[in-house]
Amino acid sequence: MSTPDEKDPLVREVRQEQARRAAWLREGDESVGRRLAQIGVLGWIIVTPMLGGIFAGRWLDARYDTGLFWTAPLLMVGLGLGGWFAWRWMGSR
Repeated sequence: MSTPDEKDPLVREVRQEQARRAAWLREGDESVGRRLAQIGVLGWIIVTPMLGGIFAGRWLDARYDTGLFWTAPLLMVGLGLGGWFAWRWMGSR
């Protein structure tokens, strides 16, 4: 019987899950306070780029007298960036 290849994605995932399980058995569950803090950070990760888009859009609209021409698209860009940042942050946990 041959040894499993380290490049095989299934082998990598199984080993990663074993490491997670061993860490959970060693450390236990996270506290409620820590989980609430993570939720709060996640909210700010999404909201901060949106607010930046709103402020930049309002500044551009006031400067060029364009109504909401820049505010709405930059809000959507901020939402997209915030979602992407949150996705990346949750993936690293």
